[in-house]
Amino acid sequence: MAVYQLLESNLVPEPLIRMGIRRMLAQKIQEESYPTDTQRKEALAAFVSELRNCPIAIETDAANDQHYELPPEFFTLVLGPWRKYSSGLWAEGVTTLQQAEEAMLTLYCQRADIKDGQTILDLGCGWGSMSLWLATHYPNAKIVGFSNSNGQREFIESECVARGITNLQIVTGNIAEVKDAPAGQTFDRVISIEMFEHMKNYEQLLAKINRWLSPKGKLFVHIFTHKTFAYHYEDTDGTDWLTRYFFTGGTMPSDDLLFHFQEDLAITKHWEVEGTHYQKTANEWLANMHRHRKKILPILAKTYGPENTKKWWVYWRVFFLACAELWGYKHGREWQVSHYLFEKQ
Repeated sequence: MAVYQLLESNLVPEPLIRMGIRRMLAQKIQEESYPTDTQRKEALAAFVSELRNCPIAIETDAANDQHYELPPEFFTLVLGPWRKYSSGLWAEGVTTLQQAEEAMLTLYCQRADIKDGQTILDLGCGWGSMSLWLATHYPNAKIVGFSNSNGQREFIESECVARGITNLQIVTGNIAEVKDAPAGQTFDRVISIEMFEHMKNYEQLLAKINRWLSPKGKLFVHIFTHKTFAYHYEDTDGTDWLTRYFFTGGTMPSDDLLFHFQEDLAITKHWEVEGTHYQKTANEWLANMHRHRKKILPILAKTYGPENTKKWWVYWRVFFLACAELWGYKHGREWQVSHYLFEKQ
């Protein structure tokens, strides 16, 4: 489309890009809204039924390539010091990305009821922010991080060596295919930070996690959500740029979606975090991109080819802009972050 070719030229001013994104978000709300609450509930019930008939995950290879074909050096330059590739918590007094990362990591531990000496699985561990935080702050705990990326595993293992961490093991695999618990053990706690958005069949996923938990084990989940409606990320007509390049096979859950999947694990606590926290985080990532432009461009050239450097510079900028505008929409009261604590039935 002409609009995407114009974007790739890197000539569109950032305020215009933000304006265009907000217009698309308003259109999305209109598309997904229903005249009555009864119709909304019927649509959600149909969505839940559809998910129950899906595999646990789809397009896992594409999703992995879209975010993790870039080397860790890119994320080291763009993310905060803990390389947390999800929302920070901009609580009162928090002024830096590092503080926001640490505030959210601390909150996870409180809400998941983490204690030293536990066995803990970080399911979908990314670049290791949660796993390394746990291993550092709970030295007697046994931590297992699960990733579908060998590059992430190698990076986290190198961080363990550099930091002298010995209580963290990283296991790789496809969550949709693995049957036995990672590292062959049960866990007192399973923590999953922004992995469920890449899943479809939550019934099967939660049944699997239930088998991996010890008798009194608990699951803590952080996902991004919309306050009322759920939808698939689908590029049905070739115009959904975000889905095509960054979120193939993804799901936007509604805040209440997981309440419909409590066959094996029951939600005992539920919290909502305003989207403005994610907005601020994404804007910091964008600022880091501009700050480290000279170092980032060679990384993009090596990954995507010299002829595509400018295009992918724009794509990553627009991705972070889209994240900021999505979670900042209506002051963070449309799209948000949701936390859930599950316990065995």
